Amino acid sequence: MFRHGFTFITLGTVLCEGLLASSLCAGASLNRPNAVIDEPSGAKVQVQDLHPFTHFAYIPAGSDLSTIRFEKAKTVEVAIKIRYRTDTDYCAELPFRDPGGSMLCPCSETESLATAYKVTYSFRGQPLASDEYGGRYFFFHVYFRPDELAREVRKALSARKLNRVETADYFTVKTSREAVQRVVIDETRSGFCDAIVRDGLWTDTDPDCLDRINYKTITTPSDYITVRVDPVWPR
Repeated sequence: MFRHGFTFITLGTVLCEGLLASSLCAGASLNRPNAVIDEPSGAKVQVQDLHPFTHFAYIPAGSDLSTIRFEKAKTVEVAIKIRYRTDTDYCAELPFRDPGGSMLCPCSETESLATAYKVTYSFRGQPLASDEYGGRYFFFHVYFRPDELAREVRKALSARKLNRVETADYFTVKTSREAVQRVVIDETRSGFCDAIVRDGLWTDTDPDCLDRINYKTITTPSDYITVRVDPVWPR
């Protein structure tokens, strides 16, 4: 039973890279998994490709874009392939041993690493509902392959002490907010039964009445702002 307002269903998903570590998914987009390999033991092994070098990050729409600021850059190792191993017999018996589930079924481990430059930016946004301290200061990250940066840029980033203002000029930041389609309740074509709150629950005054729900598709601004970071090649 639907009460008081719209029910939103977003068509599609937003892949999150380098988002708020405390609340939103951060990481790389995934390709379709490679072929599943059956081991003699009965376990199934599946390798999945990751793509961390997208140069994109997604931050909440309520963020203050004027506060986006370069913080630092450093060399890191990032995963580009992940291996999943599923022991069929173990997973089949798991519900009886661990009704709450287990992260070890299937188990995963890094299959392949690549060297990358991790570039970090900060910004101010709305406090998270889950943050009792009401923090407004957040970070996001983007990753570059070494060959995506000019030699002068790599040399500057390898310096022991970076000049943050000068280093920020090696990158450009662009923001955009895309439109997304959502399915919502069409109130003009829907009807709801009269109800009252009884013992903390909505209860229909007419037990034979049925809600009539119709939906429509609308286009609205995304809940996230896309941030694209590109390297600047010296002339």
